[in-house]
Amino acid sequence: MNSLQPFLTVAPVKPAAAAMLPSSRRARVSACLATPVPVPAPTAARTGELSAASRDVVEDEARYMVGTYKRGARVVFVAGRGCKLYDIDGRDNVGYTVPQVELAKRLVQASFADRAFFANSGTEANEAAIKFARKYQRVMCPDGDAPTEFVCFTNCFHGRTMGSLALTSKVHYREPFEPFMPGSTFVEYGNLEEAKKVIQSGKIAAVFVEPVQGDGGIHIATNEFLQGLRDACDEAGALLVFDEVQCGLGRTGYLWAYEIFGVEPDMMSLAKPLANGLPIGMVLVKEKISAAIDYGDHGTTFGGSPFVCRAALTVLDKIQKPGFLAAVSKKGENFRQLLKTKLSGNSHVKEIRGIGLIVGIELDVPAGPSVDACLDAGVFLLTAGKGNVVRLVPPLIISEKELEQAAEVIRDCLSALES
Repeated sequence: MNSLQPFLTVAPVKPAAAAMLPSSRRARVSACLATPVPVPAPTAARTGELSAASRDVVEDEARYMVGTYKRGARVVFVAGRGCKLYDIDGRDNVGYTVPQVELAKRLVQASFADRAFFANSGTEANEAAIKFARKYQRVMCPDGDAPTEFVCFTNCFHGRTMGSLALTSKVHYREPFEPFMPGSTFVEYGNLEEAKKVIQSGKIAAVFVEPVQGDGGIHIATNEFLQGLRDACDEAGALLVFDEVQCGLGRTGYLWAYEIFGVEPDMMSLAKPLANGLPIGMVLVKEKISAAIDYGDHGTTFGGSPFVCRAALTVLDKIQKPGFLAAVSKKGENFRQLLKTKLSGNSHVKEIRGIGLIVGIELDVPAGPSVDACLDAGVFLLTAGKGNVVRLVPPLIISEKELEQAAEVIRDCLSALES
């Protein structure tokens, strides 16, 4: 509640409005409005020198984050009251925030990456990756003729802003907004030989690929395909970018989907589950890419706010608890087997596929009627692919009993396909 305190004190609940609330709710609101923001007691004089605690945060920021911002003041924020922000030593001033640096450090230490960049969403994370790839190639080819184009794949989805939409294959997402940024080549997902031909043209700045496609219909890459892309990119000097906005952070039963294949990217975009529904996006990058980025090359308005980063740290604590990811894997395996058993007699079901708790049911007809029927029955699903795939991405904390109930509802609602 403390991070909301300045807003609550500016516009307190009116007595008449408060009286309409239940007594327990009134008590909670009163307590929130009356609780002052805890401000650290000053521990350092107003000199130009940082305390040891502040130095630790500043040094971690320089170590774990992409250097897009030139910090105007070396101050580490931990609290706020009214118009004032307070640093870790109790002084009011301007500078760094602890949750942002801590989250960047945690994600870097848990992944292939050396540095992190904060954004507000998945599409913005991919926009940043597009820019970073082009800037990296320009630095690598200072005399000109730097590669600027991209390889993407059929059924892929990378976002809805103009850059990431240029890398998204679905016609109905693209058509109303053409023309796009030129230079994107779409190759059949899984067709390594065709991808190699394009990558070896010398024009490719980066290859964008989802290790597990979500919106595209729950398609899982093979080790051979991703390793082949890695080798081709290394040979051609192109960057390999994994979009794990949907399949990352435990969804597959692994913290990162790339761990399944043993293939590391140069960059990876993240978003959806990281802050449990609060807006956040991230790009994790190797040092060679970060080194090509200068102050002012990119930025974000709200990316990496202290409140959202603290929520993300809480999510990460949960996912990294011993046994949590193993439970996701087990629940996913049991769920897929349960669906295969319960749906085996339905002639419209072509395939049930997935990994962890990202599952697709491919039908031979549009899935919309069944999805609508499930919603009426209390189970919220999505379509994917060409509209003929039921996409199942339940909360990672879901119980086996709840999965069984969902499977029964899905089975019963497939009858809607007949009408």
